[in-house]
Amino acid sequence: MINIGRKRWLLTLALLLPPLAAYADVKSGVDAWERGEYAAAVAQWRPLAIAGDADAQFNLAQAYKLGRGVPVDLAQAEAWFRRAADQGHLQAEDNLGLVLFTANKREAAMPYITRAAARGEPRAQYVLGTAHFNGDLATRDWAMAYALTKRASDAGLQVASARLAQLDTLIPLEERQRGLALVPELEKTEQRTRLATVTAAATAAPKAAAARPAPPLIPAVPPPAADIWRAQLGAFSNETNARSLYAAISKKHPNGEPAVHCGGEIIYLSPCGRG
Repeated sequence: MINIGRKRWLLTLALLLPPLAAYADVKSGVDAWERGEYAAAVAQWRPLAIAGDADAQFNLAQAYKLGRGVPVDLAQAEAWFRRAADQGHLQAEDNLGLVLFTANKREAAMPYITRAAARGEPRAQYVLGTAHFNGDLATRDWAMAYALTKRASDAGLQVASARLAQLDTLIPLEERQRGLALVPELEKTEQRTRLATVTAAATAAPKAAAARPAPPLIPAVPPPAADIWRAQLGAFSNETNARSLYAAISKKHPNGEPAVHCGGEIIYLSPCGRG
């Protein structure tokens, strides 16, 4: 379904494919997109995006992220999401954090991820919950990790539901109960944050984005081969954090051994063995 107008912004529950925003002067592009005429949609949005229309910028970023009408190019997607986010486009800010994270710019992504999670964006809640569980990029807090993952699962995010089942075996009962007690307050906080953010975006004067130069065209690059945060226990910036996490849960899996291996600058942790 297509959203018509920024004031009717809705949070997406999809894992990778949120709806396109359709403002009045980009609707012809949205109509073309819905007919499967992706190149025509991009041709409609590009001049509007260059002129500073935040909805056109968001839609163009989506096209680059998905590779529809243009080659997949996450660098271009990031650039256009950022321009729209700078104007207060909330869906663009949500997606900017996720694109940055996917591009392994994890520290730069976390402020966007945290704000999106506070608004109730389920993909951001999943990522932030994993960070809290691992104690990497966020303070280790297993109760909060469980609560955030539960919120994302309740929103219909399947990968969060699978992750929640894992956490049921990794997090002690007392911590899980504390996490469940946090869920109602998280929900209330999300509602307050969404209302405050949307109200502020609707009343604030738009920034002079049209005066900024458009991002240069960058050769298309393939998307990352895999999502590093789908590892059984997590991905870490240093080996100490990985081994620390294993030490914390090893009492529940006494027959296992930590398998720690490197992938570029990332440390992966997977327990192995019987039990």
